Amino acid sequence: MSDDEAVCAQKGPYQIALEAGRAYFWCTCGRSARQPLCDGSHKSTSFEPHRFVVEQSGTFNLCGCKSTDDRPFCDGTHNML
Repeated sequence: MSDDEAVCAQKGPYQIALEAGRAYFWCTCGRSARQPLCDGSHKSTSFEPHRFVVEQSGTFNLCGCKSTDDRPFCDGTHNML
């Protein structure tokens, strides 16, 4: 596997509770041990984490396959992998 290729961390979303107004960093490389959030594992790759903030607190489905078109949220792309 190339360092310039995202790893599919899991074929399905991660359900995670998020707080409104707080910045989060979604893992884009798929290598983080803290999925779906970044732990710095991308350092040896060309990937950068995706910073995002939610407007309302709640439970969200964050992409696990790293192929979503709605970063960082799951859009069902994993169903086509």
